[in-house]
This record gives sequence, structure tokens and C-alpha cells, in this order.
Amino acid sequence: MFKKSGKEIFAAAFLMATSAIGPGFLTQTTVFTEKLLYNFGFVIVVSIIIDVVAQVTIWRTLTFSNLKAQQLGNILLPGLGNLLAICVAFGGLVFNIGNFAGAGMGINAMLDIPNQLGIVITASIVFYLFYSKNSLKKLDYVIRILGILMLVLITIMIFKAKVDFAKLIGFSILPEVFDIKSTITLIGGTVGGYITFAGAQRLMDAGIVGEEYSKEVVKSASIGIVFTGVLRYFLFIGTLSIVLTGISIDANNPTASVFMATFGSIGKVLFGLMIWAASITSVIGATYTSIAFLKDFHPVFEQKKKFFALIFVLISVLAILVFGKPVNLLLFAGYINGFILPIGLAIVLLSIRNKNIFSGFKYPVLLQFVAWVILVVLAGFAVYSLF
Repeated sequence: MFKKSGKEIFAAAFLMATSAIGPGFLTQTTVFTEKLLYNFGFVIVVSIIIDVVAQVTIWRTLTFSNLKAQQLGNILLPGLGNLLAICVAFGGLVFNIGNFAGAGMGINAMLDIPNQLGIVITASIVFYLFYSKNSLKKLDYVIRILGILMLVLITIMIFKAKVDFAKLIGFSILPEVFDIKSTITLIGGTVGGYITFAGAQRLMDAGIVGEEYSKEVVKSASIGIVFTGVLRYFLFIGTLSIVLTGISIDANNPTASVFMATFGSIGKVLFGLMIWAASITSVIGATYTSIAFLKDFHPVFEQKKKFFALIFVLISVLAILVFGKPVNLLLFAGYINGFILPIGLAIVLLSIRNKNIFSGFKYPVLLQFVAWVILVVLAGFAVYSLF
């Protein structure tokens, strides 16, 4: 059991983390750092705490029952799960549009070729990964390698950063300003929409289900969030260091400005590599999870899952080639997905009371209470941000 679960918990954690660490992740972090400066550290810390509780709750519940969130939703209230599945798939589609925009930017920065061609090249690679033999193993391998690459690139920024670390720590605990919209956007970009379900789905596909795997599931969920949070905090420090020097950040490509200011002449290429790696791994996660949510609508989605994955990717590619400003779209993607998380979390928490499904489910009452508090706060943030 340990050998099997040990491999799969890291695969699930990396799938979740690299799904979150997309071009939207990079753009959001850069934009909000410029806006909030040292105060943004507190937003990151708060989002990590909320993300861990929400994700552990969802993953533990789904893997214990071996039921998808939409299945639990339909048991709770007929049609509710189907609505959630449609919202998740739509959210994944919006994210994928932004992901392909980022992929085009990345290849353009690395090879100086048109964004549109870079998008087509990335889509071709994704098609190969999904249609090749042993596709799941290849997907896991690509995600793992690119995830480590992104961590290395951003870690290097820490050694070049020049910030007041005492002030950084202080403001990360007690800020002068707290911004609600940036918080809901970060949470939406980390565990909102399809993202928090990606790793749970990967675990269930691998047979990591039932109470006997509870510790492994908690470990996997926590690793995914911590990896994502650390990488975001490192990027925040690197970006803050550049912003404090007074260097102007290009509103059309904010993260590129940071990389070029940090690394000099090679910064453009490194930015291209970073955002392309972030984009293609997020495309894989969004496509994998969105198709998994659609399978319950009709057996054809399971029988022809690779075909529908192709269609899903093609719609995303055509949409970004025809519509949208990439930066605005990337921010919007994280924002709207923040509204999906409260619904999914509510379904999970209410379903725990169903003893026909969750007899013997050992989840601390205190954590359930904390999850309910988080649910109310997230719902309040979501409503507040509309005005």
C-alpha cells in the first residue's frame, strides 16, 4: 500500500499545484504585489491557511466515498451536482483560454515567433500527451519535471531580491491594508473551480480511496497547497524587490517586466520558459479534470474521453485566437473560479451528514467547523466583491 500511495500522492499533489501555478497565478501575484507591496504577504498567508483546510476537507471526503463532487451534489439535491459539473467545466475552459494565452506569450518570448503559432505548438504537444500510449504516466512525468523547473527559476529570484525581510515578516502577520478582492482572487486561483478537484480525481483514478488512505490523502492535499504557497511567496518577494526600485511594470505583460529586471538580457527567455511551463501544465490539469466532471452526464464522455479532451482544447485555442486581452482574462479566470469553491465545499460538508455514505468517516468536528467558517467567509467575500 505504501509504495503505491507514496507514488500517487506526489502525482496528485503536483497535478493540483501545477494546475494552480498557471499564467494567471504569475499575473495575479505580480499585479497584486505592485498594488499592495509588503501587505500582499498577509494575503498570501491567509489564502494558504484557507486553501489547506478547504482542500483537505474536499479531498478526504471525495476519496473516502469514492464519489465525485457532482455525484454527492446530485444525491444531496437532484440537479445540484450537474450544475456544479457545468460550472467547473466552464471554469476550466476559461482557465484554459488564459493558459493558452500564456503559452503563446512564453514561446514568443523564448523564440520570438508569433503568439498564435506558439499557441498552436502548445496545443499540438498537449494532443500528443493525451493521445499517446501510457498517457497518464507521461502526463505525470511532464508535470513533475516542469513543476520542479518553475520552482528552481523562482527560487533563484530570492537570492537576487533586496527587500526588508523584517518588514516582510511583520507585514505578513499584521498588515496595514487588507484587500478582500485580491484574497478571493488568490483563493480562486489556487483551489477555486476545477483546481482543488484535480488532485482528488487523480487519487481516485489511482484507487487511493477509503479511510485506510486518509493520512496519505491529507499529506497529498497539504503538499500541493504548500508547494503552491511557497512558490507564490517566493515570486512575491522577487517582484516586490523590483517594484521597490521604482522600475515600471508593463501592464500588458507584468511578469515579463519582473523577470527582465531581475535577470537582465536573459530575463525575457527565462520568463518565456517559466510562463510556458506554467501554461502547459495548467492546460493538462484543466482538461483532465473538466473531462472527468463531464463523464457522468453520459457514458460517451467516458468512452470517448480523449476525443472530448481534443474538443475541449480546440475550443480553448479558438477562443483565445479570436477574443480577449490576455492579462485581463487571466485575472478574470481566477476571480470567477472563486465563486465555485463555496458551492463545492458546501456540497461536501452537507454530504458528510449522510451516514449511508459516510458511516465510519473520521473527520474532526473542529475541522468541519473551521471549514464551515471558511465557507461563510468565502461566500461573503464573493458577494462583497460584486459591488
